[in-house]
Amino acid sequence: MQRTRLSTLIDDLGDQLSLWLVNPWRRVSLVLISLLLGYFCAVSLAAIAGQAAVQDTTVSAILVLAAELVNWLVYSRRWRDPELLKKVPKPLWIDCLNSFKIGAVYGLCLEAFKLGS
Repeated sequence: MQRTRLSTLIDDLGDQLSLWLVNPWRRVSLVLISLLLGYFCAVSLAAIAGQAAVQDTTVSAILVLAAELVNWLVYSRRWRDPELLKKVPKPLWIDCLNSFKIGAVYGLCLEAFKLGS
């Protein structure tokens, strides 16, 4: 790819963003925002899918498949290797994706408890 002004600008913005995210408090805040966003999306999805009550099983199967896919990605062996983690930390997007999944599963379980009572 050629080095144009636009590609240079995008590369510089990416470098500045990665340097900005090195701070542990910013990393924790992004993970927490992902957790709350997952909860919000799950409650919204439960309200929308429950209102129509047409494709509940399809939506639940897709959600279970997505959760298992995230589990496979996050808990695969390459991230659990302690020698590798000493050299290269787990990427931020993996932590945010796992946090989103945890928030979504928590939100769906909470909705199930509300409907059961």
